[in-house]
Amino acid sequence: MSPQLPLVYLARHGETAWTVSGQHTGLTDIPLTERGERNARRLGERLRGLTFARVFTSPLQRARKTCELAGFGDRAEVDADLVEWNYGRYEGLTTADILKANPNWQLFRDGCPGGESVAQIGARADRVLARVRAVPGDVLLFSSSHFLRVLAARWCGLEPAGGRYLYLGTATLSTLGYEHDLNEPVIRLWNDGRHVGD
Repeated sequence: MSPQLPLVYLARHGETAWTVSGQHTGLTDIPLTERGERNARRLGERLRGLTFARVFTSPLQRARKTCELAGFGDRAEVDADLVEWNYGRYEGLTTADILKANPNWQLFRDGCPGGESVAQIGARADRVLARVRAVPGDVLLFSSSHFLRVLAARWCGLEPAGGRYLYLGTATLSTLGYEHDLNEPVIRLWNDGRHVGD
């Protein structure tokens, strides 16, 4: 790969109380746990020495605080399109809770009643990618799991539902890039949490 080809770094926010409990956390604006804050700082150590042309963060505090603790808060631009999936009536519920009422439900196929459809979150991801691809240089994004999974699927030209195959842990780092040229987008690194501790 040519060193001139840009990279897009994806940073998932650190742990929250709802990531521990498995509750769907879309637009509910909850803080990081102490462990989440520690791992956000470790993510910053992992990113030390890298240079980014632009840094963007979701407006939700879990992403903004992760960005700040990682050392990028002073230069990050808030992008409303980076918010997590709007889970509508499923906000705050666990998957087990949802499946009791709707046994055939699949997020990446069905979306959420009263929230976003798969097509809507895919369109949001496409808007972010259009902005990112216009930046001459590497970009760093701070956001949430399901949104970043859809973003990576769209980067590779897959349908938004392709995100269902891309698990993403808290405070992990992933990288989108290219193989030979700008016509060959690939996932270069995924769900790397080697810096994440207890």
